[in-house]
Amino acid sequence: MQYDFVPITQRGKLNFPDQKRLAVIPTINLEYWDLIKDTSEPYYAGGPPILPDALPGNIADFPNFSWREYGQRVGVWRMIKEFDNAGISPSCTVNAKLIEERWQIVEAAKERNWELVAHNYEQGDLLTNYAHNPAEERNLIEKSLEIYEKSIGRKAKGWLSCSLRGTINTCEILADNGLIFFCDLMNDDQPYLIKTPKGNIVATPYSIEVNDFTFFSRRGLDTDGAIKLLKEQFDVLYEESAETGLVMNIGLHPHVAGVPHRIRALREFLAYAKTYDDIWWPSREELAEWYMTCHETHIPPKINSTKC
Repeated sequence: MQYDFVPITQRGKLNFPDQKRLAVIPTINLEYWDLIKDTSEPYYAGGPPILPDALPGNIADFPNFSWREYGQRVGVWRMIKEFDNAGISPSCTVNAKLIEERWQIVEAAKERNWELVAHNYEQGDLLTNYAHNPAEERNLIEKSLEIYEKSIGRKAKGWLSCSLRGTINTCEILADNGLIFFCDLMNDDQPYLIKTPKGNIVATPYSIEVNDFTFFSRRGLDTDGAIKLLKEQFDVLYEESAETGLVMNIGLHPHVAGVPHRIRALREFLAYAKTYDDIWWPSREELAEWYMTCHETHIPPKINSTKC
């Protein structure tokens, strides 16, 4: 995979549809975790734990497992209510194993016509486990995509790797399977094109900073602090988007943002952003398909590229 290095100040202007200037994509990550793994190595579940002392994978870690499962049993339903009340459709990433084991959550997203983005099979089985075995990585990706297509009724169009940890082969495998967008890279406020031997794929911005894991769990912000952060991110991007279209992603996890003492952050931010009438609330697929029509005037092909 490779992509051109062009500073944002040297790109063509992005003119979003209907004269919108800032695209906002709240992203709910619908994930599944195995209670035990067939290994004596510490189990990394694709995100930070609530209790820091990692147990071997073959020993049930009920505090961390049940903390995460709260999001499936309670938190996601609280978040769904907030998005329903706001009249906003988030983008949802989904582990294939969650499709198999927690269909009620997927069904709720499908009933609302919310975007579902393929998100690996099980949250703790990172693609980086197969960094030196491209065939096994392909098998895992294609297994996830087959479950997605069979259950959702359409082929997946995009992918987010568990814990954002893909390999140098991931984009090529995805493009070879007909996917058009990839969410792992966090190096921009605009979409851009990634080139692979199997075709091009659009990088649609994700964020580890504007992410509930970071501002609640890693930085320890309270609800008011999270609201301030979200509004600050929005305000700066909105001001800058007077010159060119920009994207704001918000990474959300039901067991983190969906708890009672934090849900106000989501509610108040959505209400704040909705006071602006020139905000685009696209799915990632909509953003990628639109970008494919104008990428050549945005970032013309260059000799200098980042090659991975």
